Amino acid sequence: MTLCAINRTRGTVLCAQLENAGGLAGKNRGLLGRDRLEPGTGMLFENGRFVPFMWMHMFFMKFAIDIVFLARDGRVLTINHNLNPWRVSSLVPRARRALELAPGAAAESQTCVGDVISIEPSTST
Repeated sequence: MTLCAINRTRGTVLCAQLENAGGLAGKNRGLLGRDRLEPGTGMLFENGRFVPFMWMHMFFMKFAIDIVFLARDGRVLTINHNLNPWRVSSLVPRARRALELAPGAAAESQTCVGDVISIEPSTST
């Protein structure tokens, strides 16, 4: 099922087609092997229940992305804009989800730290 990420605070769409990374294999693979993310697309990563922080790496990636880290309640904790290949994201305490998005997606949707993001089934095809 394709998901979407809605910025409830701003009334904007952060990501219209969000793919769930799924289990451990999907999380380890992530966006590796892709040449880019199309605008409006992204990937959702969910943290384990008992892991108190989250971070992402860009090793072996071919393109920059935005990463939006979310708390359990959907509140934006940190945004890494245009994180380039071979870099490491912020280490984010209390993050339970991360959205890897096309570069510029966070700014385009006016998403800021403190906004509330909801993840819902996508209505786009």
